[in-house]
Amino acid sequence: MKFIKKHKLIIIIVILLLVCLSLPFIFLVYEKYKPFYTAQDFNIETITSNVDANNNGIDDYTDILLGARIDAENHPTYDGRYWDTGYPPRDIGVCTDVIWRAFKNAGYNLRSMVDNDIKNYNDTDYFITYPDSNIDFRRVGNLYIFFSKYALNLTLDINDIEEWQPGDIVVFGEYKHIGIISDKRNKEGEPYVIHNSGQPLREEDILRKRSEKDHITGHFRWDAEGLEDIIVYWN
Repeated sequence: MKFIKKHKLIIIIVILLLVCLSLPFIFLVYEKYKPFYTAQDFNIETITSNVDANNNGIDDYTDILLGARIDAENHPTYDGRYWDTGYPPRDIGVCTDVIWRAFKNAGYNLRSMVDNDIKNYNDTDYFITYPDSNIDFRRVGNLYIFFSKYALNLTLDINDIEEWQPGDIVVFGEYKHIGIISDKRNKEGEPYVIHNSGQPLREEDILRKRSEKDHITGHFRWDAEGLEDIIVYWN
């Protein structure tokens, strides 16, 4: 009898261990395949850009969104090392690499635009000791300064769900993290964020959760109209 009870206890312990070990996988599968919503479900008009910089028939905002999603689906390993070429290979990246890759997909050379702004205006607001084109555009603080100057500065209030549009840029904390707003939304209408902090899913429902940890400090929209003097296109 004691032998049977002992084995039953072992079986129960093994089952509990297997359940505990499988919980992260179950959660990941749930997050990946759980239902999401779109702007149409909340009667929100999706804003599109009047500009199509790369002349591919897709407006800039949508191109930026799609470029960020390509990076998310590629799932680069999180690695923030310095690269002599400036650009890490496509299978490596950090949060800021999502941004320049998204802009590249829309036809813009974000690296050159940031470098030129630092050089031409000798802007002391940038977070640099001395200019280094290999890394300056991969710093969240520098992107925050650049977009603050040239992009549309929008609401930081998550509850204004209609103001958060696909292709927008969001900055968290004191230049801690940056991402691109998705066209997917949760049941409250809050948009997903496409970003890279090394997490398993790169497009996820974290706008509010992340803002509770690191408050939102920037919300930008890249409107290229009237910015001809500073724009550099991707060759």
